[in-house]
Amino acid sequence: MGFVGAIAIGTILLLLPGMTAPGRSTTFVDALFTATSAVTTTGLASVDTATHWTFLGQLAIIVMTQVGGLGILISAALVGVLLARRLSLRTRLNAASEFQAEGFTDLRKLVRAVVGLTLLIEAIVALLLFLRFLIHYGWDVGRAAWNAVFDSISAFANLGFALQTDNMMGFVSDPFVCLPLCAGVILGGLGFPVIVQLWRDWAHPLRWSMNTNLMVTGTIGLLVLGSAYLTFVEWDNPDTFGRLDPPARVLAGFFASTMTRTGGFNSVDLAAMRDESWFASDVLMFIGAGPASVGGGIRVTTFLVLFFIMLAELRGEGNVNIFGKRLSRAVHRQAITIVLISVAVVVAPTLLLLQLTEFPLGRVLFEVISAFSTTGLSTGITPDLPDSAKIVLAVVMLVGRVGPLTLGGALVLRERRILYEFPRERPVVG
Repeated sequence: MGFVGAIAIGTILLLLPGMTAPGRSTTFVDALFTATSAVTTTGLASVDTATHWTFLGQLAIIVMTQVGGLGILISAALVGVLLARRLSLRTRLNAASEFQAEGFTDLRKLVRAVVGLTLLIEAIVALLLFLRFLIHYGWDVGRAAWNAVFDSISAFANLGFALQTDNMMGFVSDPFVCLPLCAGVILGGLGFPVIVQLWRDWAHPLRWSMNTNLMVTGTIGLLVLGSAYLTFVEWDNPDTFGRLDPPARVLAGFFASTMTRTGGFNSVDLAAMRDESWFASDVLMFIGAGPASVGGGIRVTTFLVLFFIMLAELRGEGNVNIFGKRLSRAVHRQAITIVLISVAVVVAPTLLLLQLTEFPLGRVLFEVISAFSTTGLSTGITPDLPDSAKIVLAVVMLVGRVGPLTLGGALVLRERRILYEFPRERPVVG
C-alpha cells in the first residue's frame, strides 16, 4: 500500500502545470507509467525524460526514485526518526521486515546507516561525474551539477533514467563516466545488509554471513560471465560494438552486463543487438540483484541457492552446505516458490502483450522481464505501446518491486499450522 500510495502521489504531481515542457502534453497513462517506473526504480520510459519534462518534472521523478530506492517503510522510519525522534513497535517491525534485518532493537541506528551510506555513495558518484562533465565536456556548472546528481541517484537506485535523449550512448567509450555509473549500480544492487556488513567487516571475510558470501560471489561471477558473453557476441556487430576500438568494446560489454543487473542505462542501441544478446540479457535481468536492494528479479541469492540445491541432489547429499554452513530447509521451498511465481508473472503478461500489440515475441519478452526485474532496459518499443499495454507493464513493475513472495505473503491472512501429517510417498520425477 505504501508503494501504491507513492505512485498515486507521483502521478498527480506529474500531471500538475509546470511539470511538462512547453509544447508537450502528458496523458494520465504516461504520468502513471512514469511515476510507477520511478517509485519502483525500474527506468522504463514511455516519454523522453530529457525533453518531455521540465526541471520540476525531473526533480519530482528523482525524488520519487530516492524514496522508492530507500524503500517506503525505511523512508517512513527515517521521517519518524527525524521528526518524532521515536518509532512505534509496529513501525520498527515493518521497517525491519522490508530491510530484512535480523532484529529491530537497533532500527534507528540501522536507518541512519542505510541513509548515510546511500547519500555517501551517491555523493561520490555525483562528484566524479560532475568533474568529468565540467572539465572534459565543457558543460556549464549548473548543467554539469544537475546531470551528475540525477545520474548518480539513478545509478545507485538502479533506475536507468538519464537526462540525455540517447541515454549514455554518447559516453560509450568514456570510462570516467561509465565506470562510476557501473559502481553505483553494483553497490545499489548488492543490498543494504550486504553493504553494511562489507562496510564493517570488509577485511574479515570469515565474519561474512552466507547472504553476503553468496552476493559477493554471485555478483562477481555474473558480471564476468555476462561481460565476456556480450562482448564476444557483439564484438563484430557494426551497429553496436563493431564501430568501437577494442578497449571501448570491452568497456561497452562490461557496461551492458552491469546494467542487466537491474541498472537500466544503455551505452549502445539495444534494438540493434543480436538475438543471442537479448536472450542472455533476459536471463541476467531475470536473476536480478540482491535481496533488500533497490533491484528486482528473483535475486542472486535465490539463483545460487537453487544451484547449490541442484549440486547437492546430483551428489546424493542429504544436506545443502554453502560456504561451510548448512542451508535451512525452509529456504528450499522459498526459493522454488519465488522462481515459480516469477515465471508466472513473466509468462502471463507476455502472452497478454502479444495479444495487445503487433511486436514479436523477442521484444515483448525483453520488455516484460525488464519490467518485472525493475531493470528498465528496452528495445525501444515502450513509447509505441498502447495504453492498455503500458498499464500491464506498470502492474508488472509494481509486482516486481514489491516482490512476488512478499505480495503472496501479504494476501495470506495468517499462517496455518496443520496438526497432522499424511502418509509419505514419493512420485516418479524426471
